[in-house]
Amino acid sequence: MPHPWWRSAVTYQIYPRSFADSNADGIGDLPGLTSKLDHLAWLGVDAIWLTPCYPSRWVDGGYDITDHRGIDPSLGSLRDFDRMVAAAHELGIRVLIDLVPNHTSDRHEWFRRALAAGPGSPERDRYVFRNGRGPGGTRPPSGWESRFGGSAWTRVADGQWYLHLFAPEQPDLNWANPEVRAEFLDILRFWGRRGVDGFRVDVAAALVKDLREPLREVVGGEGSTGLDDFAANPDHPFLDRPEVHDVYREWNRVFHEFDPPLVGVAEVWARSDRRIRYIRPGELQQAFDFEFLRVRWRASEYRRIVSGSIAGASSVGAVATWVLANHDVVRQVSALGLPADVDPRVWLASGGTEPPADLALGTRRARAAILFALALPGSAFLYQGEELGLPEVADLPAGVLRDPKWAHSRHKVKGRDGCRVPLPWTRGGVSFGFGDAPPWLPQPADWGGYSVEAQRGDPGSMLELYRAALRLRRGFSGDERFGWDDRHDAGDVLAFRRGGDVLVLVNTGPTAVPLPPGEVLLSSAPLDAGFLPADTTAWLRLP
Repeated sequence: MPHPWWRSAVTYQIYPRSFADSNADGIGDLPGLTSKLDHLAWLGVDAIWLTPCYPSRWVDGGYDITDHRGIDPSLGSLRDFDRMVAAAHELGIRVLIDLVPNHTSDRHEWFRRALAAGPGSPERDRYVFRNGRGPGGTRPPSGWESRFGGSAWTRVADGQWYLHLFAPEQPDLNWANPEVRAEFLDILRFWGRRGVDGFRVDVAAALVKDLREPLREVVGGEGSTGLDDFAANPDHPFLDRPEVHDVYREWNRVFHEFDPPLVGVAEVWARSDRRIRYIRPGELQQAFDFEFLRVRWRASEYRRIVSGSIAGASSVGAVATWVLANHDVVRQVSALGLPADVDPRVWLASGGTEPPADLALGTRRARAAILFALALPGSAFLYQGEELGLPEVADLPAGVLRDPKWAHSRHKVKGRDGCRVPLPWTRGGVSFGFGDAPPWLPQPADWGGYSVEAQRGDPGSMLELYRAALRLRRGFSGDERFGWDDRHDAGDVLAFRRGGDVLVLVNTGPTAVPLPPGEVLLSSAPLDAGFLPADTTAWLRLP
């Protein structure tokens, strides 16, 4: 019996506002996306994942949603969405969309009703409202911190406080409320009937909270919000609660109302031993491996994480889901061009000057890293623009920044705008082919050199490397066999077998190493007289 399509799929993440603009308003949209689907088919991806397209105030990049069954007018209409899905399916590309179940916008009709209805009302119980502490209830109900900085509680006019793990404009839903659970089952069906193939589940570990009084404080390291601190606090008051798995078991039953079943991909920033709980039989199907993303070009760390992730996923009958980049992190070319002891977020706060990133080194390592990731068993997610080798735009002026992290951190955290700058499609033009108007975030003057037009047909380009890798990957990705090759796997060199006859070598060290006999299928950099250079990956077919 063949494996489900998603077990070996390569999914391309699209940030729609930054992909392609069809109507010259500077904002990417669904018709623009549809017009570029032929390019994605040429590239060779199996599926696309769209970050939120719903009606939104755009306080947090579309993750503050006013209607989970609509399309924001700046991006198009439901008819445009349906046309996009149909066009993608015609090309053999499946479609995943973002599902944001932890919170809504403060402009959502439910939240408006909650404010109007007052304390103790059924409407207010759909969210997490509490009385404050201290005389007059003037202190927040707990010391929980927002992911974006400051308190996770905001007080309303009648004196109660509501919870928001992210921005104040994103009030958290109460997943102990049956209406909330029923609402999202209906939302799943709504989009399933419109033809989507699955969902990426935003902050999948955060839905269920322990709201018993008195509220427990977060136990974590200094300055920790707790959102990444699973290991230090296994009984977290609002993360990775055991009850959250009841939600996903309900969802799984809805997924199986469709043929083929819908797919759920969990965004869970956790170690393998906790992450695999989300992909057990009867729950979601995939969970991003963010441990892999966080490694800074160290063979020993890659070896440990790959071994653990593959073993963990296999133990529950699933496969690992590899990711190197997304809309929330510094782009690979820049991150891998920094010294290992420099935090990319600190570097970003300096405007990309302390120290300057070595983009030549970062590009070389990014090329090697993608061949490494695409050779591993399981599925992989790519982020738009990584296939062009785009660097982080670290020097965006303060006046154009949109990420709420910038304001809520009192301008200490620059945020994620630098990886969301609109894509370049052509060498020239007012927005390098993104559209016919200046884009919503400014593009660097040299963006045309990274464009699809500049790279397509150039055998040495990043774009053509991605295309070649995706084409060759299809030849062995269905065979999930994996094993470290003890003859060559040591020190700075990672070596593993895929399927029956493919050997993958990744040299993370500073010196070249001898290549074993075999036909070179693909390499991230030119090979040198039988040697694998530093910062290079090669795929070989063994004799």
